[in-house]
Amino acid sequence: MTRGVPDARTAAAAGTGLVLMTLATGQFLMTLDSSVMNVSIAYVAEDLGTTVTGIQTAITLYTLVMASLMIVGGKLGSILGRKRAFAIGAVIYGIGSFTTGVAPNLTVMIIGWSFLEGIGAALIMPAIVALVATNFAPERRPATYGMIAAAGAAAVAVGPILGGAVTTYASWRLVFIGEVVVVAIILLLTRRVKDAPVTDPPRLDLPGAVLSASGLALVVLGVLRSSEWGWLMPKAGAPSVAGLSLTIWLMSIGFFVLWLLWLWISRQEERGGQPLIRPSTLKNNQLVGGITMFLFQYLIQAGVFFVLPLFLSIVLGLSALETGVRLLPLSIGLLATAIGVPKIWPGASPRRVVSIGLLLMLAATVALIVVIDADATATVVSLPLLVIGLGIGALASQLGAVTVSAVPDDLGPEAGGLQNTSLNLGASLGTALVGSVLIATLTAGFIDGIMASPTIPADVKAAATDSLGAGLPFLSDAQLEEALAASGVDAATTEEALAINVDARLKAIDASLAVVALVAVLALFAARRIPTVPPGGSAAGAGSSPG
Repeated sequence: MTRGVPDARTAAAAGTGLVLMTLATGQFLMTLDSSVMNVSIAYVAEDLGTTVTGIQTAITLYTLVMASLMIVGGKLGSILGRKRAFAIGAVIYGIGSFTTGVAPNLTVMIIGWSFLEGIGAALIMPAIVALVATNFAPERRPATYGMIAAAGAAAVAVGPILGGAVTTYASWRLVFIGEVVVVAIILLLTRRVKDAPVTDPPRLDLPGAVLSASGLALVVLGVLRSSEWGWLMPKAGAPSVAGLSLTIWLMSIGFFVLWLLWLWISRQEERGGQPLIRPSTLKNNQLVGGITMFLFQYLIQAGVFFVLPLFLSIVLGLSALETGVRLLPLSIGLLATAIGVPKIWPGASPRRVVSIGLLLMLAATVALIVVIDADATATVVSLPLLVIGLGIGALASQLGAVTVSAVPDDLGPEAGGLQNTSLNLGASLGTALVGSVLIATLTAGFIDGIMASPTIPADVKAAATDSLGAGLPFLSDAQLEEALAASGVDAATTEEALAINVDARLKAIDASLAVVALVAVLALFAARRIPTVPPGGSAAGAGSSPG
């Protein structure tokens, strides 16, 4: 009998290890699609006979579908069962990946990648959050959520390397065919995952689902297109209504629809109905604190992953593979703290760990502003990236458990839907906000430099001012030199413009990183809503019920 105890424990550990691998692989796969094709857009466009804008539209629509359906996907997990929703989502995602891998044109690619994979992800990601709560004891959840978050961050860093390598040496289509194989493995392993039985499944609040999906879609679409349309005033050639950018119109209408959603679900709860989201859940300070911090974490993370690849690939001229390798320290640091903090410091205050993580990210971002200059090499980003990874991992080790422990287990899918909506919105905002600041600063710096230069002829100054109304692209020296040569600009003017572009690019990178640092400072104030007692601690029950 005594001899059998270790065997039972070993078997149990192996079982939970397989569950963790299954859920982490699912998270890795969902995140991979957001980054894997960014370095291969031109190749994909050429293969499908379309434009770069068309492929960027497919990527945008994937993010849009995924973000707008997360809350609905979480509710469907409560109705169908979390494990079943996870499996159905994986099947839909696999079909979408196969469709994308064999797509003959852009339309088929959008159906497979943007819609089918987006719908699959909206079912899978909330279910992952809920299934951790079902399969792991409270004291093991922080480490588990940390490893799952680390898998997602690793996908962001590995995506460009994988996409660049496969596209360079084989075909971009193999990435999506490979995803089908991974989905099949996930489905085989899903039988090891446990799920609490659904004894009294709720009904789907159809009006709430429509309001939620449409409101979030409008807000996210406005954010995603802000770099092309402008935030408030329209950019040159961009669509407008009443003199204002479509971005502000879409976001305003989207927030109005979300206000209608709030009225609807409040009325449903007052009448004893089954709303898509319980308003009382959204009054839970711990839950709101957790999802708010997820928004900040992914906003900072997306901002860093937007700026530094531009520095490495365009300013320094590294290949996609070299750029991806230089970004790996972030994933290494994230993995170290996401797994290590719960093991080494299991009784740590979540608020303290989150605050330390934010301070690490803030310090490393400021360090990047200092070290990135005209003489900088690729090595200068390694240590700051490692520290940023340590900071993100510190947040990742706490936030998943904080969010889900704020509500009873039966509301886990609902909390998962809110959590993943928040992180998708944060990632979209981070890319859009930092991208807007970068282009605006780059354009202003370049125009100011051109206008102040005695070397630049007056006709070139006038042409530059007229043509850059929509913003200056972040160009390498070779790209700018080629564009100037095509315009018939003389050698002296070209040399001066190249020097001005170098200075403007560095100022734009510094301004963008300053925005990331400011967001980290604001997040420190929001961290006050994170509890001081870890989930499963003596006071954890204080936040275990909504309202």
